[in-house]
Amino acid sequence: MKQLYKKRTIVTGGAGFIGSNYLNYAVKKYPRELFINVDALTYAADVRNITVQDKKNYRFEKADICDRAGMAALFEKYQPTHLLHFASETHVDQSILEPSLCIKTNVEGTHNLLLLARDHKLARFHLVSTDEIYGHLERHDEPFTEESPYNPRNPYSASKAAAELLFKSYRNTYGLPGVITRSSNNYGPRQDPTKLIPKFITNLLEGKKVPLYAKGEHLRDWLYVDDDVRAIDGVFRKGRDGEIYNIGGSSEYTNLEVTRTLLRMLRKTEKEIEYVADRAGHDFRYALSSKKIGKELGWKPRMRFEDGIRKTIVFLKKRARIG
Repeated sequence: MKQLYKKRTIVTGGAGFIGSNYLNYAVKKYPRELFINVDALTYAADVRNITVQDKKNYRFEKADICDRAGMAALFEKYQPTHLLHFASETHVDQSILEPSLCIKTNVEGTHNLLLLARDHKLARFHLVSTDEIYGHLERHDEPFTEESPYNPRNPYSASKAAAELLFKSYRNTYGLPGVITRSSNNYGPRQDPTKLIPKFITNLLEGKKVPLYAKGEHLRDWLYVDDDVRAIDGVFRKGRDGEIYNIGGSSEYTNLEVTRTLLRMLRKTEKEIEYVADRAGHDFRYALSSKKIGKELGWKPRMRFEDGIRKTIVFLKKRARIG
């Protein structure tokens, strides 16, 4: 096809949570760039997430990154210059039940993309990763920095660590240019409904109880998705080649504190909590230092946690009425 755009970015997993929020932001902000959304439309994706489908600089291709031949055909068709890799199996519980799913997508799928990026001499490969590759922290430990060692503790986080190591090997061996971002727990509109915050909101709206692991003492650093999107875009465009950037929300809450916030906002009581057996290998705490991205790119989170929760509730109520 005739290439009308000088910069052409394949965005994998663009119908998923963070990927769709990124596209809704970037397609409008950069009208002179082409964005090709490649998504297999699995359970975690929803075409309703995309609000920029009518834009001239947006394309959608239903494809699986694990299908190397299919992806090769798309690379030939669009001749991309850049790649933003969001596509991932991210459900920890599912990875415990069926580890091969996340190994196939997160490791084999990423490797397919690395091969194609190398062969097509892409200008940048941006791997969107997770804080879970570090393992977990105790209550009073200092947050993880980019120099903290790998210590994944479940099949999902191990598969993401493997994806990172593959990227690093391609950079070292073939000179593939690129960056890695590691984000803390995202929340906000368009999130997979099996995740804690949208699942709990949906259950409460439907008059169902919310299943809380153990005593709800596990700590997470919550990051509103729009803040993550701004950070990812900043690193994608201005991050130093070969570097890793943590993206933390600076909003640590226990799962019980999150649940109580939802209950209060939806005018429910703690009678709606159903305490369930803890997850196998459940990491206690995640927390990230964002000093590096703050110093180099001037980024910091803007959304207050409770304001972000309110926006998420409004979105889910509206989608429930439409859907």
